[in-house]
Amino acid sequence: MTGAARTVTADERRARLGRRHALAPGHGAADPLGAARAVVALHSTDPASTVLSALARTPGAGPADVERVLYEDRDLVRVLAMRRTIFAVPHDLAATVLAAAGDTVAARQRRLLHQMLVASGITEEPEAWVARAERALLDALAAAGQATAPELAAADPLLAARVVLDPRELGATQSVASRLLTTLSAEGRVLRGRQVGGWAAPQFRWTTPGHWRELGPVPATADAAARLARLWLHAYGPARPADLQWWAGWTVARTKAALAALDTVAVVLEDGAPGVLLAEDADEVPPADPWVALLPALDPAAMGWRHRDPFVGEHREQVYDRNGNAGPTVWVDGRVVGGWVQRADGEVAVELFEDVGRAAADAVAERAAALTAQLADVRLTARARGWTPVEKRLRG
Repeated sequence: MTGAARTVTADERRARLGRRHALAPGHGAADPLGAARAVVALHSTDPASTVLSALARTPGAGPADVERVLYEDRDLVRVLAMRRTIFAVPHDLAATVLAAAGDTVAARQRRLLHQMLVASGITEEPEAWVARAERALLDALAAAGQATAPELAAADPLLAARVVLDPRELGATQSVASRLLTTLSAEGRVLRGRQVGGWAAPQFRWTTPGHWRELGPVPATADAAARLARLWLHAYGPARPADLQWWAGWTVARTKAALAALDTVAVVLEDGAPGVLLAEDADEVPPADPWVALLPALDPAAMGWRHRDPFVGEHREQVYDRNGNAGPTVWVDGRVVGGWVQRADGEVAVELFEDVGRAAADAVAERAAALTAQLADVRLTARARGWTPVEKRLRG
């Protein structure tokens, strides 16, 4: 690590967020693919968040533009990687992400499936059993091209077998097909294709890279981790190494090794904590022009760091659920200042937690009206997370 330490203020970190995350005026993405590159990857555990996060960063774009990049150009690919979370990543980054952060997820999921098979009384030889089930699943996908998890479960008795998810929860079971798809997706051997039922729907058709789009050579883990760390630092730095470790779902050792492979400088963050920046990015960043944004649940700006105080401050409890998952947030100049929800009638309702001034408040109201129109007949719900306190109030 080279270079003299300097203090990076909270204001500078917010300015960096506005610029790097394609949210400030003059820094928007040219297309949804550029929006994903700006934040490394778009959260996709909730499919609606992928679309809304891209639209918030791509002036003039609509849902059809995001769907084209996902399903026609296939330049964005959904993978299971960091923190066992689904991300939509640029195609040329997919193999890197899987090698850097999907490998441990895949190994963990494979062990878990073996344990579930034994605990559910299905087999005492899980490795051989899973190998047969894998062949059945991949053969079924090869024949169909694309298929949903229920369709795959119906294709072979092995895939239809159900494992117990939690012995403490009566009736909590899942098909082997679904569990196996989770494992294979973290290995990059299957991919999520087009959704069933529109861009906000939770069910996907599964496919293989050969049928969809090949992901390319898999890099060495160390090289992949270094590349991912570089991209993350550019988009989210400066930050604590622990923030990178949390975001990537890495061990301390993998985090240290990835950072050691980069040319970085030490900085002091606004609260006195030590942080790191890329050496090539060490110069102070000037303020961005004023901006507002309505970002969806699980947006990268709200989920990019473990330590989020410069961006969330005292409003954390209002916009995150009990597990630390962000709900829909209102941003002004790099800070969370409120939350929003789509009501049953389709209206996007906003609650501001503080006085942001007349101009910003008017801009927020305009964004809410525009988002109401853009969502049209689509109805959003909380997927893979709980409703946040502000959402509960606004829903009524």
